Amino acid sequence: MNQVFTSIGVVGTGAMGRGIAQIAAQAGSKVHLFDTHGGAADAAKSHIHHQWQRLADKGRLDASLVPGLHDRLVPVASLHELAHCDMVVEAIVEQLDAKQDLLRQLESIVSPQAVLASNTSSLSITAVAAPLQHPQRVAGFHFFNPVPLMKVVEVVAGLRTDARVCNVLADYARAMGHTPVMAQDTPGFIVNHAGRGFGTEALRIVSEGVADFATVDRILRDQVGFKLGPFELLDLTGLDVSHPVMESIYRQYYDEPRFRPNVITAQRLAGGLLGRKSGEGFYRYVDGAAQVAPEPPVPEVSSLPPVWVSTRAARRAELYQLLKNLGATIETGTSASANALTLVAPLGFDVTTVAVVERLDPARTIGIDMLIDDAATRRRVLATNPATRADMRDAAHALFARDGKAVSVIRDSGGFVTQRVVATIVNIAADICQQGICSPKDLETAVTLGLGYPLGPLAMGDRWGPTNILEVLFNMQTVYGDTRYRPSPWLRRRGAIGLSLTHRED
Repeated sequence: MNQVFTSIGVVGTGAMGRGIAQIAAQAGSKVHLFDTHGGAADAAKSHIHHQWQRLADKGRLDASLVPGLHDRLVPVASLHELAHCDMVVEAIVEQLDAKQDLLRQLESIVSPQAVLASNTSSLSITAVAAPLQHPQRVAGFHFFNPVPLMKVVEVVAGLRTDARVCNVLADYARAMGHTPVMAQDTPGFIVNHAGRGFGTEALRIVSEGVADFATVDRILRDQVGFKLGPFELLDLTGLDVSHPVMESIYRQYYDEPRFRPNVITAQRLAGGLLGRKSGEGFYRYVDGAAQVAPEPPVPEVSSLPPVWVSTRAARRAELYQLLKNLGATIETGTSASANALTLVAPLGFDVTTVAVVERLDPARTIGIDMLIDDAATRRRVLATNPATRADMRDAAHALFARDGKAVSVIRDSGGFVTQRVVATIVNIAADICQQGICSPKDLETAVTLGLGYPLGPLAMGDRWGPTNILEVLFNMQTVYGDTRYRPSPWLRRRGAIGLSLTHRED
């Protein structure tokens, strides 16, 4: 039995309300379920009981506990039946006036000591609590769907929230088996704020004609280790959910360029291409499976030209070793011969710019992404420029596929797919630290548990080099002349010493 809240109320018995009620009962609380729709609370109790029975059948829950858990769920017919609750959490429609009206009613019903919590994902806790006589008792308690499986909860303090309320909610989250992260009341809190870089930058990449949806997904899965690519994730979540969040955070931050939504999702939402739930999104789904066109085959090349590597290439020594392992004929002169494939490995710059600045023949120049150690990836990414000859493109593709590793060839742009997306993720995370929205440690926890990233964004920066990330951002800002790539002051300050936990300012 938890020692935090023995009796709670859950208002709203949709997917989120049911999930919260389930883990609250498992934590030992008596849970009173209320919904304005007739029969919804009883249906929620039946649904939760079915979930427990399934867990018991799979051996993941002691079957002897199910009757007792079932008895802890109490559907009620009116808000007044929540008068004795220690805490009430609302999980109703995501509309400010509706939440304010509900909390005003609850304030007149429950005891002065009772905590009022909101599961809002996008609304300001300060605004939600503003009409109350005692806003200090209100805090955000933001779970993620499906609640029993997503083991993180954001505890959000409004401007007038009592710190004790947040502390007791954090204790309750632990009793539920979840990990609490403490956040200030800012748009998107932690997870939805930190997650802006993944999808929005990927959308920009596609809109610039650099690569298609499937190629971007493959690159980010195979190079970085994301479980889902950004377009797979958008299809899973549904654009009816994702696009409004993009617009909401962008507007709430007064049109901050790094959060700018994209016409691609607006158009697809208008056309009903929502994702899995509609059977078609960025992919078409048949029996729940995405229909993805096969990758282009490796070109058949009769002979390979010699390869010359730019003196400014990132990871130049590693690139030489890779070429040696692949059996390439390597030129080591001060400039490329007339027949050589010219290889560049820029950070943030496009291949065209590098060819011009270094006075290379653009027709024979190909770029390769070396931000991440080749041994740590399952895919290599090459980039052409508008003047690259087809025979040089095919030769580079064939060469780098010699050992069986997958190769993607994209079109020229400022920075490679992985460089752009990772740098944007790290930069937004650094800005969250700069604003003091949460501690760096809670940021890493929230992102890995809430978004399922293979590493927290600060750990990504450390693994692939804060100075490399800064170089990508500075160079992309130069290429695009766009403040969306402006490095965060926190990242610039920490870049020289690393972003790891041992150096972080909590």
